[in-house]
Amino acid sequence: MSSEVVSRGLENVIIKTTKLTYIDGNNGILRYGGYAIEDLVEKASYEEVIHLFLYGDLPNKKQLEYVRQKLFSSFEVPDQAISVIYSLPRDSDPMAMMEAAFAVLASIYNPNWDKKTDKDRALEMIAKTATITANVYRAKEGLKPKIPQPAGSYAESFLTAVFDKKPTEEEIKAMDAALVLYADHEVPASTTAALVVSSTLSDIYSSIVAALAALKGPLHGGAAEAAFKQYVEIGSVDKVDNWFEEKIVKGKNRLMGFGHRVYKTYDPRAKIFKKFAKSFADKDEKVKKYYDIAERLEELGIKEFGSKGIYPNTDYYSGIVYYALGFPMYMYTPLFALSRVLGWSAHVIEYVEEQHRLIRPRALYTGPEKREFKPIEQR
Repeated sequence: MSSEVVSRGLENVIIKTTKLTYIDGNNGILRYGGYAIEDLVEKASYEEVIHLFLYGDLPNKKQLEYVRQKLFSSFEVPDQAISVIYSLPRDSDPMAMMEAAFAVLASIYNPNWDKKTDKDRALEMIAKTATITANVYRAKEGLKPKIPQPAGSYAESFLTAVFDKKPTEEEIKAMDAALVLYADHEVPASTTAALVVSSTLSDIYSSIVAALAALKGPLHGGAAEAAFKQYVEIGSVDKVDNWFEEKIVKGKNRLMGFGHRVYKTYDPRAKIFKKFAKSFADKDEKVKKYYDIAERLEELGIKEFGSKGIYPNTDYYSGIVYYALGFPMYMYTPLFALSRVLGWSAHVIEYVEEQHRLIRPRALYTGPEKREFKPIEQR
């Protein structure tokens, strides 16, 4: 083997075909099943996008009702899943708490693959993810467990369970948009982790545990939290320029929320999150403070890095939207997972049922040549 065949980070290595998501990184285009992300956020609900990913097209009214009823009837989780969340210290990492809860589901259900039931199982799991995510927040905040109840939408059911109050229409729309925007993005690290596990024909819940573990990292799902921490650290818009000069230009630190392995232009999802962030900022001074910081920082970042194809990604403004909805920073990555469980499930189903092959890459050996073994007395 030549070292030239090694692809660091598996960059541009194609491991599957997919009908789910199309990305044109040079032109900033993202489509789910052929539909532009802008149209889906504006005109479709998350439930419709769920049907699109699992069944291949947007639903008619009867099909949409099936998806909603399946979701609404599946919010309940085994008592052991709630118990494990609440048994952990309140300062536990929320993603690790989600991993533990999903491991419980894998222990209890451990389903075999079955084409006749896999999509229903995915719907059930998506519903249970809302329950697990809501209760991770409630456990960390010292609140009692709560199971989401059927409401006007998945997003509304989730937000009501989290905060014990009916959300506004603007909040519901923003949450629904976030769910759609983070639903899938081809095969990033977390999806690849899920695919590796599913390629062994392990159960789908265990695949999600692997995906959650990968998403936990700050270079993947943790980027929204890291980006928002920048705005908090800066504190006010008049301090942005000096902070940027000292931390980014002179300090050579990474500008979080900027740059993407695939996009070499402005991430289309970031544009949409920015619009929602601006809408909240226009009504709330606390949100406006962070929005103004982010916007000025964006200007400096594009001026410094735009010529290199480094622009804001989806995590740059999403944290501001989550903040406006009332979520603390530690929930930003779990909220990513809440949405992405759809993409993970759809890719796993697509791979196992259509293209299954055990994922088993190779490594290029660079160690010493054959050596003579010596007894320990002679070493």
